[in-house]
Amino acid sequence: MKTIHKNLFEVLEHKSIRSSICDGKFGIEKENVRVDKDGRMATTPHPGILGDKFQHPYITTDFSESQVEMITPPLDSVDKVHGFLETLHDVVTQNIGEELLWPQSLPPLLPDEENIPIAQFGDKGLSKERYREVLAKRYGRERQMLTGIHYNFSLSDRLEKKLIRICCPDGDAETFRETLYLKMLRNFMRYRWFLVWLFGSSPVSDPSFKMKSLKTGEKKPVVCGHAVSIRTSSGGYSNEEEYFVDFNSLDAFSKSISKLVDEGRLIGHEELYLPIRLKFDDNERISHVEVRLLDLDPYEKAGISKDRLNLVHLFLLHCLFKDEPDHYDERQQEIAANNQDLVACYGLKPDLKLSKFEGEDILASDYAKEIYSEIKNFLNVAQLEDNERYISAMKHCEDLMNGTVVRASLKIREDILKEGFISFHMKQAKKYQLESKLSSFRFHGFENLELSTQLLLKAALRRGVEFEILDQNENFVRLKQGDKVEYVMQATRTSLDNYSSVLMMENKLVTKTILDEFGISVPGGMNYLFKEKALSDFELFEGRAIVIKPKSTNFGLGISILKENNKEEVYQRAVEIAFEHDNSILIEDFVPGREFRFFVMGEKVVGILHRVPANVKGDGKSSIRELVLEKNLDPLRGKGYVTPLEKINLGEAEAMFLADQNLTFDSIPNTDEIIYLRENSNISTGGDSIDFTDDIHQSYKDIAIKATKALDVEITGLDMMIIDVTTPATEQNYSIIEMNFNPAIHIHCYPYKGENRYLNEKVLDALGY
Repeated sequence: MKTIHKNLFEVLEHKSIRSSICDGKFGIEKENVRVDKDGRMATTPHPGILGDKFQHPYITTDFSESQVEMITPPLDSVDKVHGFLETLHDVVTQNIGEELLWPQSLPPLLPDEENIPIAQFGDKGLSKERYREVLAKRYGRERQMLTGIHYNFSLSDRLEKKLIRICCPDGDAETFRETLYLKMLRNFMRYRWFLVWLFGSSPVSDPSFKMKSLKTGEKKPVVCGHAVSIRTSSGGYSNEEEYFVDFNSLDAFSKSISKLVDEGRLIGHEELYLPIRLKFDDNERISHVEVRLLDLDPYEKAGISKDRLNLVHLFLLHCLFKDEPDHYDERQQEIAANNQDLVACYGLKPDLKLSKFEGEDILASDYAKEIYSEIKNFLNVAQLEDNERYISAMKHCEDLMNGTVVRASLKIREDILKEGFISFHMKQAKKYQLESKLSSFRFHGFENLELSTQLLLKAALRRGVEFEILDQNENFVRLKQGDKVEYVMQATRTSLDNYSSVLMMENKLVTKTILDEFGISVPGGMNYLFKEKALSDFELFEGRAIVIKPKSTNFGLGISILKENNKEEVYQRAVEIAFEHDNSILIEDFVPGREFRFFVMGEKVVGILHRVPANVKGDGKSSIRELVLEKNLDPLRGKGYVTPLEKINLGEAEAMFLADQNLTFDSIPNTDEIIYLRENSNISTGGDSIDFTDDIHQSYKDIAIKATKALDVEITGLDMMIIDVTTPATEQNYSIIEMNFNPAIHIHCYPYKGENRYLNEKVLDALGY
């Protein structure tokens, strides 16, 4: 056995190691069986809307056509990978019609064995199909319908390099790296029962479920009186016998598995169903470890909680830094395997005893407390005791051990006794289906991205387009499918538009000039480069309805609409606000009518919204301030464009607009009286969105397309004032007031009223994905 030349636990005294110890890459693979409304396994093909399962990087099938497998990419935090997994769950749920995702590792109601469909991958995937057919004959198709979670983890390059520098400065770095992973793997194998005891979630199967005995071939009901995890027991997803391999060097490990294959005891290396596997990259270098003994948790939509993921991470780190008790020989492997099976089958027995490697027996609960104390000590030495994620994970672990929180296995057993196996799990499945529907606009774990970007990434995820977030603050992403690569910023700034067109749209004065030259109606007005001149020109606009706005901003920033314009101090403050956002401003005639946002893409109007300015409805007793606070409680409203609607502000612009109506935030409107807090109707300032795509006369759509051609632009959000949307356009009844170079798509996907226009999908169509 290649040893590590320095006690790794002592290495934690180095500050540089402690600063890197949380770093790593995390990934999850999750399987769910699709079921119908009665809890029967769906025998329909894998939904085509979820893309080509042979090439899809995120959504495929496992053994059966009825088993959806969801795969996250490697990400640098548990929060992100959990969010990605939950989003995958949402996307699959939203695209399987009336079917649901079964939330339990043990199967739902299954058809006769021959009617469980093996996954089909087409001509390119014949080898996959043949392998599954061999598994079906050897293990039975029913056993293959057991599902679970695989947890992938790799140490960060940063931590690896620091450990090599301290522990192996003059040795073979790659050999030392292999030694690190093998040590982690050996200790995991020794103490893996701990995770099964804590998190096992498959204690009871449906009475109808039978599996083929690997020894006799006879099909028997799956029963285990005090089980926490039938799936991880010797009668669950396991090999025909317990195989002992050499974990003490990478070469010995590989040779011992090859020997089993050569002897015909295994089909290939992948058939060795270890609780943890080493995984390799294309250069046959260890890339990560794969933890395979986590059951689906029926109490979690994503199948696993963040606390569990963080605790598994701590457990893996503990396994890496913990000293080893002698050589991991066949005797220790036998003890470890027996402990796992005892816990899996009898983990709910309070008097269950396990064997320690030193020879004595110990109560499983006391042994768990020992491991918990060791992990807690590791946290303290690594100075992670103040890390909120790990505090929460350890508190969860402590609660499970002392009974403050009931272990999932016991709670599941109790709920099944009350409701029945199928009824309980179907109730959970339906609950998660509703939750997925309510959060359909979110990309969990990436909520700090603009909502339009989240929606674009969700559409990419469904189609199997890989993506990478290059700059989170700028919402800059790279999309990749095969050899095709595109760079997108803020969902709609793409390679489809040229730079000059973007600059023209950004400059409202230039936009107006070009549109006017093309015979398109725009508001009259004046351009000001100097604040003093604008401030002194009040008399030119006194008594006229005007709009004062910066020359080059979006999202309604710095815009004031003065309907009466009879107070010079209000006018001057509006000028100052506009200059706060740009070094030149426009003062334009206010155009009557209602404002509509036209989303034009590729010479086609793909969405139209009427945006109603921020408003509240009176109840005769609440103040405007109170009504705003109440309306802002709507979960669809948020801050920073991460929800379909924005919260209504109670700021200076709103106070000024109310003052123009002789109102304040403390005014109490009459019952059913509508009070507007802004004149401009941007969603970004709290407005409501109403879809009008099918309700506007074609002539206005033609004008919108003509405007995009004038500026030579592919994607734009065009704002048009229209007096009557049902009558044809004339020079007098419409005016284009603005064109935007990065229009939001989420307002068209999730309007306050109306249908989803799926602009995220249309952007990907336009980009050629």
